[in-house]
Amino acid sequence: MTNLMTLERRQVHLDIATEAASTAGAILREHFGKLASIEDKRPGDLVTDADKASEAAILEVLQRHLPDHAILAEESGRLGNLDSNYCWAIDPLDGTTNYAHQLPIASVSIALLVDDVPCVGVVYNPFRNELFRAATGLGATRNRQPMSVTTTASLDRSLLVTGFAYDRRETSDNNYAEFCYLTHLTRGVRRLGSAALDLADVACGRLDGYWERGLSLWDIAAGVVLVREAGGCVTAYDGSPVDLASGRLMATNGVLHVELGNALARAPQEASRLVYRS
Repeated sequence: MTNLMTLERRQVHLDIATEAASTAGAILREHFGKLASIEDKRPGDLVTDADKASEAAILEVLQRHLPDHAILAEESGRLGNLDSNYCWAIDPLDGTTNYAHQLPIASVSIALLVDDVPCVGVVYNPFRNELFRAATGLGATRNRQPMSVTTTASLDRSLLVTGFAYDRRETSDNNYAEFCYLTHLTRGVRRLGSAALDLADVACGRLDGYWERGLSLWDIAAGVVLVREAGGCVTAYDGSPVDLASGRLMATNGVLHVELGNALARAPQEASRLVYRS
């Protein structure tokens, strides 16, 4: 009975997250191409009136249904009952730079963590009308249909995705070597600009793997649930349990996991040795 009630509770939380994401997605569509303001929080890190309106809508839904839960929101910070072991991590607009340039690769990302473990995740791309949902023990879906990761078994047949952190200009740990080296070893590495959608695309089988550093909890918590429930694997680069607070993770279909981790470990040395032929 306890397990049943736990699954029922997760389903309720999943439905609440879906309501919030759908409401926020409608706001993002409404503001698209009509932004009144674009601000730089730091170089390359933008916030718009659409981010703020989307976040306000998400907060209204969560606080109406679950006033006793904690919330960690990208723009508003920590809210609600900070002593709760239930915490929502929300990114009202993941891919703000794309959105500000009218490139429709952006999403709403909402996750519920219980005792710091992601258990519920919803990622919504309002421009493709794609809704990705998952909860621990309930599986993962795209537009309410089951989804799963790929079975690609080698890097040379894989298509990967990554990104670059806002501090890439100030640190040598900037993912450039890894990007070049993995591009050399695979069919390609994409940089699409929304970590939440990158993880969703791994979960639904469009991409075989993803890695990135410099991320925030609200960027990745929902996507972690999607990948795991779709049959994939999420860890630190070295295969150890992922520490979401580190802002660094690797997600794959599982089959490629060790090979990708080994390649990332070699990348800083091997990237400088690549031979380019005309």
